[in-house]
Amino acid sequence: MKQNLAGFLGLALLTLAPVQALERPDKEFAIFQFPPTMIPRIDGQTDDWEIVPESYVIGTEELAETVKGKGTNHDLEDLDVAVRVGWVNGLNRLYFLYEARDDYWNMHYRRGDIFEVAVDADRSGGPNINNPQLDEWDSHFTFKGVHAQNYHIFTPPGEGRDWAFVWGCQPWIGRLPYANHAYSYDFAEGESGRLVLEFWITPFDYAPYEGPERAVVSKLVENTLIGLSWAVLDYDESNSSYEGFWNLSHETRMDSDASNLCAFRLMPLASRFRKPLEAQWEFQVLDMERRLVAFKDLSHGTITSWSWDFDDGTTATEQHPIHQYQEAGEYIVVLTVQGPEGTARRVKVRQVVVR
Repeated sequence: MKQNLAGFLGLALLTLAPVQALERPDKEFAIFQFPPTMIPRIDGQTDDWEIVPESYVIGTEELAETVKGKGTNHDLEDLDVAVRVGWVNGLNRLYFLYEARDDYWNMHYRRGDIFEVAVDADRSGGPNINNPQLDEWDSHFTFKGVHAQNYHIFTPPGEGRDWAFVWGCQPWIGRLPYANHAYSYDFAEGESGRLVLEFWITPFDYAPYEGPERAVVSKLVENTLIGLSWAVLDYDESNSSYEGFWNLSHETRMDSDASNLCAFRLMPLASRFRKPLEAQWEFQVLDMERRLVAFKDLSHGTITSWSWDFDDGTTATEQHPIHQYQEAGEYIVVLTVQGPEGTARRVKVRQVVVR
């Protein structure tokens, strides 16, 4: 039995993140997709990022001061930053390259320079640090940072200090295997100079105090939007007030309310990293008792025809077929696609299993 896959695709669309109001609605930023063979090494060097086009660079001109002397009157001699964000399809991680020049680098453990990142990958929105319906400690242990996360990353950390303060109830998200980091700089406390910070973090839909056992990692899906923003906290003396609180959202409370984040799109892989025609597909067993399996085409390129071989003597030419097997077994399913660029196929050996 073969059916159209519209129902299956409709169900899949329902699993996408809900649409929430985000700041700067007229602006959409892009997250570069790295090929799986070119994942950045976390070593504080920038060479891995040379494949990222300049159009992905988010510089100081996008930031607004929202605490002290509100506005966008940037003094690039005082502070100048550039940020690139990347991802890898299949890895639920966000990669960052932060490059900054500052006229005074502050490493004080309480009032030091900070790159603050806030992320809400499923765009659940709303407050994520304080919950007025709970008392202070209940809010901390059951709410703070649970559905959206905030990282105060020290730039750079002073001697003996962790690289980041996780502003939430779950400091474990700032350590391997959920995060990694590296710095490169040659200045001392109070000097000017250039800093390179390279890191990745894992966004969570649910990150509880108890630890990762019941946590839910955010699933990053190509061409969808996530909520993300950052702020640069600049201090020019050990115990001074802010020299600046420059943030991408243009809302100070981007730090504690996920509705104040910006829209970032998880971009597809650039055409220069892939073949003109590639066959790819995935499947889902809809009903094991009936041996009903839905197949979804994920091929790339200009395609004019699809040919499915289900390894049971039957075939299909729909793009997204649903197939019912008559017998239990482990099947070798083949998708062949054709287009102006030629022919490509994808074989999955004994992955489709029904009983």
